[in-house]
Amino acid sequence: MNQDQPNNPLHGKTLEAIINHLVKQYGWEELGYRINIRCFNENPSVKSSLTFLRKTPWARKKVEDLYLESIEL
Repeated sequence: MNQDQPNNPLHGKTLEAIINHLVKQYGWEELGYRINIRCFNENPSVKSSLTFLRKTPWARKKVEDLYLESIEL
C-alpha cells in the first residue's frame, strides 16, 4: 500500500484515525483551541467531526496539517 506513495504520511490513514490520534494526543479542549471549529468546541465527538470535516475541505486541511505536525515531534 505505501509503495504507491512512499513519501506521503497521510496515505492509508483514515480521517477517523487522524481525529482519534489528535484527540488522544491533545484532548478535545486543546484540539478546539488549536483548530477553532465548532465540532471540536461544542459537544465534540468523532462522529460530528467526521461529518463536518468530510464536507469542509479547508477544515480538513487544518486537521491534516496538525496531524502531520504531531507525528513529527
